Formats: sequence, C-alpha cells, structure tokens
Amino acid sequence: MTMWVPRGARGYTGAEMRAKTSGAKLSVGVSKWELDTPALCVDLDKLDQNLATMKAKLASTGVATRPHAKTHKCPAIAKLQLAAGSIGVCTAKVSEAEALFAGGIEKIMMTTCNVTPSKIRRAMMIRKANRSFIQAVDNPQNARDLSDAAKDAGIVADVVIDVAVGTRTGVPADDRALALAQLVDKLPNLKLRGMISYDGGAQHIKGFKARLERSLKNYEPSVETFDRMKHSGLNAALFSGGGTGTYNIMTKVPGFTDLQVGSYIFMDAQYLEIGGETNDEVFTDFAPSLTVMTTVLNTYFPGRLTTDAGAKALTLNKPDAIVIGEKGFSYNAGSDEFGAIRYETANKTYTVGDKLELIVPHCDPAVNEYDQIYGTRKDRVEVVWPIAARGHSQ
Repeated sequence: MTMWVPRGARGYTGAEMRAKTSGAKLSVGVSKWELDTPALCVDLDKLDQNLATMKAKLASTGVATRPHAKTHKCPAIAKLQLAAGSIGVCTAKVSEAEALFAGGIEKIMMTTCNVTPSKIRRAMMIRKANRSFIQAVDNPQNARDLSDAAKDAGIVADVVIDVAVGTRTGVPADDRALALAQLVDKLPNLKLRGMISYDGGAQHIKGFKARLERSLKNYEPSVETFDRMKHSGLNAALFSGGGTGTYNIMTKVPGFTDLQVGSYIFMDAQYLEIGGETNDEVFTDFAPSLTVMTTVLNTYFPGRLTTDAGAKALTLNKPDAIVIGEKGFSYNAGSDEFGAIRYETANKTYTVGDKLELIVPHCDPAVNEYDQIYGTRKDRVEVVWPIAARGHSQ
C-alpha cells in the first residue's frame, strides 16, 4: 500500500519551503503597488469584515458555517474561519484534504465521493490520522468499498450521504437515498453522520426573490429525504449544503445544520452581479477583498491598454474582470498571457509600467493559479500565505 506522507504545507521539501518563505518575507511591508505582477492579494480588513458579517448574520439562526476551502486552498485562511466560529471546513478533492490536514486543519469534510482504489486508500489514511475527517458517499458499491478499505486500515470511517439537487452529483432524493443511508448504517466499518445536499445552480440566480423561490423549491426533495432518514431512526446529525448565494435562504430550511459557503470571504464579479436581499442589482452583503494586481504593458493604440493578466492569471473571461477605479473599462482576459482593455474615457492617462487592480471574474479558479496570496492592510503587505492546496485537483 502506498502511504501518504506529508512533506510540508503542499508537498515541498524543507529547502523548497525555506526558499519560498524567505522570498515571502522580503515582500512584507512593501506596498501592493510595488509587487511583481500578476499578484494575488487579499485586503485583510475586508476579509475580517466578511468573516464578522457572516457570523453576525447567522448568529440568531442556529445554522453554522462549514466553509468550502476549495475557494482559498489555504490553511491560514481556514484557521481564521475556524477562529470566527466555523465548525469545520469542506474540501472538494482528497489532495486538498491532505494539504489542509498537513497545514494543521483537522475538522475536514470532503464533499466529493472517492471512487477509485487509490483515492479511497488516501482518504482512509487521512481518517486514520484524523478522527475529525468525514467523507461523502452517493452509491451502494462505493459504500461497500469504503467499508472494506476502512476495515483494512483498522478504522471506522465517518461518512455522509450526498443527496442530489439536480444531476451533477449525489444519489437521487427518493427511495434510493434512504436505502443508501440504511446500507451505510449497517456496514461494519462506516459510521453514518447525516447528509449533504448542495444546489450549485442556485448560487448565481440573479435577483434575490427568484433565487429564494427556486432554492426552496429545489430543496424540497432533500428536506423530505432528511425527514425520512430521521424518522427511520438513522443518524441525521448533519444536514449540510448551501453556498454564498443562498446563505440567507438555507437558514429557512427545517433541520438544516450548516452552510458550505466559500466565496463570501473574497467575492468576485460573478457574485457581485446576482443582487442581494436589499439591493437587487449588486450583491453587497460581503466586501470584494480579493484582487489581482496587474501591470500595463502597451499604450500605443487609442482606447486600448494591454496588461500582463490574461487567462493564466484570471482563468475566466466572463464576466469581465472589474478594474477598480475605472467605470468605463471593458477587460478581456481571453489571451493566455495578456489582458486587453477597451475604453472611451479614463480617469487618467496611463503609461507603460502603471499598475491596475482587478476584481476577478470567479475567485476559486483564479486562486488556484497562484502559489501565494499577499495579505494587505492599508495597501501594505502584512503577511504572505502559501496557497498550500494550489493545483491539488486529484
């Protein structure tokens, strides 16, 4: 059996980590406008504000947060979330769970099912070392495979049933979901902890009223499944799901225990355009804390600028990245290496070497392009955090 052995926050040798750390130390104290670009930054005041806002908005609801670490892939940020009251974090991939655990995070729930022998073994090695690790299952044979692997590892593995909302993942919310939960409850080396059910399609529905109505309607079969599990005497301690777009909607679901929110800490252009409960045009509940610094490379052509932040820096081209401080700029990240800006008017005359600050189209894939994130306060770098699970997509 191949054993997983942590080698630092994301598999670096000690020498590699020291080299990275020494470079990071040189950046502390400098202005973010002096950083080599493209550079991924997070405004620490806004990050703190977002953590406090989520905590305050949920305080009277009885619903907890279990943030999805696929957004930030960073143990340091996960620790801030736990310190702000979150009951754990989620990961999408077993490699993310390995990196987070190596970085000191124990309360991890993996929301994607492990179905191959290799990934099942890796998950069991995490569970053997970490009693707080939970993983998802959505089909009977996978449940049997997990139980067999747990027996081989000498453990009882904690699992939740992934119940589908839509067609992406999960067991359909009908008799098959209840039957799977009953099977897990009987398998000797699995412990049923409840269920998860995530409606990814609802997160970006524009207009709060439409998002509210569709989310609650789509979730009705999941609520019925949860009730059937509970009334059948099964362990229904966890009923987890939801996201940033539905954080103030899922609290209305009976029995719901915790939210798998992710983007709320950073925000992005996709989320800003969905509208909120008090502002139907812009989602203002959380502050855009995540930005990419980019440098102007070419100013020869009227009404055009070229920057060094293209698809490899931002990943997505739609919606447009938002250029902070300029309302009339249209930003195209379609080129691998370069961003293309078109404009009719600008607040200043730009020259080669000038810096711009961008709100990214979608935070999760953008973060995955960087080895580190610069934490800034009042525009100065206060801390540099390794993105330990960067590139961990297995």
